[in-house]
Order: sequence, then C-alpha cells, then structure tokens
Amino acid sequence: MDYKKIDRYIIRKFLGTFFYAIGLIIIIVIIFDISEKIDDFIEKGAPLNDIILKYYLNFIPYFANLFSPLFTFIAVIYFTSKLASNSEIIAVLSSGISFRRLIRPYIISAVFIALLSFLLSNFIIPPANKRRLDFEMLYIKSITQTRDMNIHIQISPETFIYAGHYNNETNTAWPFSIEKINDKGLYYKLTSEYAKWDSVKTKWSIQNYFIRTIDGMNEKIRSGKQYDTAISLKPSDFIENIHNIETMNFSELNKFIKKEKLKGSDSVSFYQVEKHKRIAFPFATVVLTLIGVSLSSRKMRGGIGFHLGAGLTLSFAFILFMQVSTTFATNGNLPAVIAVWIPNIIFGAMGWYLLRIAPK
Repeated sequence: MDYKKIDRYIIRKFLGTFFYAIGLIIIIVIIFDISEKIDDFIEKGAPLNDIILKYYLNFIPYFANLFSPLFTFIAVIYFTSKLASNSEIIAVLSSGISFRRLIRPYIISAVFIALLSFLLSNFIIPPANKRRLDFEMLYIKSITQTRDMNIHIQISPETFIYAGHYNNETNTAWPFSIEKINDKGLYYKLTSEYAKWDSVKTKWSIQNYFIRTIDGMNEKIRSGKQYDTAISLKPSDFIENIHNIETMNFSELNKFIKKEKLKGSDSVSFYQVEKHKRIAFPFATVVLTLIGVSLSSRKMRGGIGFHLGAGLTLSFAFILFMQVSTTFATNGNLPAVIAVWIPNIIFGAMGWYLLRIAPK
C-alpha cells in the first residue's frame, strides 16, 4: 500500500474543501457587509479604491481566520463522510493501514491550518486590522469609548491618579486627585475640585486644590485656587479604543497588557482573554479535526446529512462554550488562561474518546 499517495489524497481533499468553504463564506459575508454599509459609503463619499484596497482586502484575512476552526470541522466532516459512504475508509483499513496511521494526514493538515491561523492572528491580521479600522473610523463609525466614571490610573511606579468623572468634550476630570506612595506609605496627596487640560500649555490646570505632604512625623498642608502641573497624563489616557488590541501583534499586546496593569485598567482581563485566544483558537483546529474524523469515519444510515448535522451541533456547542467561559473571565474572577483553554480541554477529551471508539 502506497501510504504517501493516500496521505497526499487526504491532504488535498482536506485543504481543498477547507479553502473552498472559506472562500464561499467570505463572498457571502462581503455581500451582506456591502448591503449593510453601502449607505455609509455613499453618504461619506468613500472612494471605491479605498473600499476595495483598504477595507475589503484587509477584511478578508480577519474573517477567514475567524471562521477557520468552524470550517475546518465542516470540511473534515464533509469529505470524510463521503469517503465513509463510498466505503473507501473500510477499504483502506482492510488493506492493513491502522486507523491511527489513517488520521496522520488529517493531523498534518490541521497543524498546517493552525500554524497559518497563529501567524495570521499575531503577525498578519494586526497591521491589516489597523488599515481596516482606520477606514471604519473615517467612513463608517467611531470605535472609541470614554472611561468616564471612577477612573484609576497609575502613571509611574509611585504615582496614582483618580478621577470620579471625566468629560471627553471639555477634557475635564472631577473630583481629581494625585497620590504618591512608596514602600513607607503615602507621602503626597493632592485633591481638587476638578482638573482641566490646557491644550496651549499642554498641562493640567487644577482648580481649588489641597496638597498634603508627609515626611515621617511631619505633615504640611497647602491649598490654592489654581495649580498647573505637567504630569505624565494626557486626555487620550481617559479614552479607550475598544478595538485597539486588534492592531497589535503578540509582542505589542504583551507590552500593552503590562502597561494597562500599571494603570489599573478595568479592561485587563478582556485584553488577557484576547492574548490567550490567539494561541488557543488555532489549537482548536486540531481538536475539532480529531472530533470530526472520529465522528464521520463510520458509515451510517444518515450518511453525510447526519454527520454534518452532528458536526454543526458540536461546533456551535464549542463556540457557545468558548463565549460563556470567556464571559466569566471578563466579567468574573475566572483567570483568562483557564477560561480560554477550558473548551479545548473538554472537547479534546471528547475527541480522544471518539478516537478510541472509532472503527479500527
């Protein structure tokens, strides 16, 4: 038996079905997206060249990668069911090839897609997203949101800023305070009625302030009407670009998370989920491939229809599980790495079980 010929046949079928399915869904998504956004394109006078090259050309890799685990699963289910219904798998197993040897080309194909997904997520899609999101900011909608209540920002190892509210239109924070803390405790605290950004002086103008300075047992208090300070804080620090992390590669995202932790950002868990998903999501391709080949390699009365139905049910269950677990990370106390990897662990165990009971 020519193993290499069978390997090439399965890999060609696997990757061919996968890229064909991804191509079809991308065409459908683009058509629906055009119908939804065409009014914005016309109203804001978006040039056709920019729509094609800056938006949709950078739109394709993002959505192709988004759908890759799902369509890997569908591709495996579809062409393996056809092999099973034509008794080709039975013929291969009868020739002396073990089932474990049969799934080798499936694993090779899945690892190839997973590596491609990892490279896309971490190195190719981020710069493409920057161009796409810049286009959206200009011609479609704003994607920023203001951190406007109970804001805590650490601007240096010892300096902490607090603002009860922030108005993005007037660049005003109120009430406003600055605290400096070292290993001995609090040694400086400024409290004020409000602080307003002076764009001419590029400083914060602090109004109706009290400053408390502590040096051991000595304490000094002074107050005033106005105090200008050039602290390492800008109005942009009060604004979050909620899609900003989509434009960062893996290294930039790690540095950004460290910076946000230093600031005391409430969105750190969301950023950590994104970081771990960039590794776990490609790995899901291998997990779903194992489930797909184990599930669809058995010849059954329902044929391809039954296998596709069961496959779609499992794939949507996986996506739902992923969404629920990551919600516990972003809105609860579940660590991001656990929340992101739980679906892979559970469905990986399911794939291992299905592999054991698959026809030998």
